[in-house]
Amino acid sequence: MNSSGNVEQLVAQQIIAATRAVEAQVEGELERLNNFKSDDLEQLREERLNAMKARAKQLQEWKAIGHGEYSEIPEEKAFFDWCKKSQKVVCHFYRDATFRCKIVDKHLQLLAPKHVSTRFCKINAEKCPFLTDRLKIKVLPAVLILKDSQVIDRIVGFGDLGNRDEFSTEMMEWRLSQSDIIDYAGDKETPPDQRPKKTSLLNNITKPTGRKFDD
Repeated sequence: MNSSGNVEQLVAQQIIAATRAVEAQVEGELERLNNFKSDDLEQLREERLNAMKARAKQLQEWKAIGHGEYSEIPEEKAFFDWCKKSQKVVCHFYRDATFRCKIVDKHLQLLAPKHVSTRFCKINAEKCPFLTDRLKIKVLPAVLILKDSQVIDRIVGFGDLGNRDEFSTEMMEWRLSQSDIIDYAGDKETPPDQRPKKTSLLNNITKPTGRKFDD
């Protein structure tokens, strides 16, 4: 048998082995379900239903205090109130005259509805001198990350975001995930803007010679 035949045989064997593994898994799951008593199924259903109800209630409570939106804190005193009500807070200290603050606004506006368990907000640094002095904020934009009313991390300028104005929203999301302030399912090791870009299969198709194509 030639090498091509060997390869085909090996592939066929692998397919058969994979099929048998799937069949065994399905049979095991069916057997597990068959062994379930009606009381067990009812208990499982009840547990899942209660978990869904608890999650829905939590989401409702979060939204009632402003989670899911990127809101502005009106004054210094309100800052402490907001932090007491929410366990996890991302607060942007900004200034209208600073262009890069508007870039931060754009990204946090997109992330707020995506990560409802965290409260996203901003406050005008020029209107809260006591707060900026107490928190040692000297460079804007400054994004403070708080948990249980304590500052656990901060993003100052764009140094942690690729050191450029054109960083992506995914880059901001990744940086926030480093503090475990949001639920992040992506790769925490490599920043999104530094990952290899996925190439489309269409880019690998070579146009045949002898014909003219319109671009």
